Amino acid sequence: MTDLQAPDDWRALPDLAARTLGGAVLAANDESFAEKESLIRPYPVVHQAHTFGHKGQIYDGWETRRRRDSATGNSGGQDWAIIRLGVPGTVSGIVVDTAYFTGNYPPQISVDACRLDGHPGLTDLLDTTWHPLVPVSDAKGDSVNEYAVPDTRRWTHVRLNMHPDGGIARLRVHGSPVPDPAAFADLPLDLAALVNGAMVTGASNAFYSNPIGAIMPGLPASQADGWETARRREPGHEWLDVRLAGRGVVRVAELDTTHLKHNAPGWAALEAHDGSAAFELLPRTELRPDTPHRFVLGNDRPATSVRLNIFPDGGMARLRLYGRLTDAALAEMRRRFDEA
Repeated sequence: MTDLQAPDDWRALPDLAARTLGGAVLAANDESFAEKESLIRPYPVVHQAHTFGHKGQIYDGWETRRRRDSATGNSGGQDWAIIRLGVPGTVSGIVVDTAYFTGNYPPQISVDACRLDGHPGLTDLLDTTWHPLVPVSDAKGDSVNEYAVPDTRRWTHVRLNMHPDGGIARLRVHGSPVPDPAAFADLPLDLAALVNGAMVTGASNAFYSNPIGAIMPGLPASQADGWETARRREPGHEWLDVRLAGRGVVRVAELDTTHLKHNAPGWAALEAHDGSAAFELLPRTELRPDTPHRFVLGNDRPATSVRLNIFPDGGMARLRLYGRLTDAALAEMRRRFDEA
């Protein structure tokens, strides 16, 4: 088993600032050499030496000018960028990746956060009170700089600060979604959606891709956008565990193998868990490659988690489990939202 949510490893939690979750870089005080939007690109940093544009070497990242203190001529002050989290939530760790920034990286960084629900404008964000998540801390060039965050409050935006200037390739904000339950009302919802508070808690194999992809929003973009295992060479099957957004009754399941043409599972089954009780949601069922499958379930039992079993191996682009939260689960979600 691959443990994807060990309590002491916040790196396994989703990146709440990811562009694929709806994150956005809203503003920066300076982006003279390289654009701020690069900070939350989902793919690895790319670099080709000696590729010069009108602003110098082309970097896959955010790079500011050299700061100069008006009185002394030396570096002073700080540069900043404001990022809206794609999914608001609690932040457990920050990654500041300075890949390929060697003589132009910031020697120190800090990260602040704020909570402004709704759709605040830039003026609102500039005028609000920001709270430190990562104090002014040392950073290394061409490195993945990691900072644990001992904070349990809910945030909607973060501000990345460079002291005093330089370049950063990527920012990752790892944490746990805390959605606003007011949007759920009494409507059916995807109980397995990351944006609704669900989480992948374990997988038998995660060789080709992070299983979190299976519960990401939107349509799968490619074969790499989802969960895919290695080829199984021994008896048995692979599985994926999902903690639901809350205790609820699952009535419709979608198992999407889009883009998986020669590596889709032959069959799949769904097993639900409600505390220590387990029951079948979907019996072992044949799947087709490159196909979104929808199954109406004759189920009226609530569950807190679901295991997707695939036979014998392969991939799943998306898993959707539509249903309703129980009254108690919705009340607990409201309590967490109000107190976070």
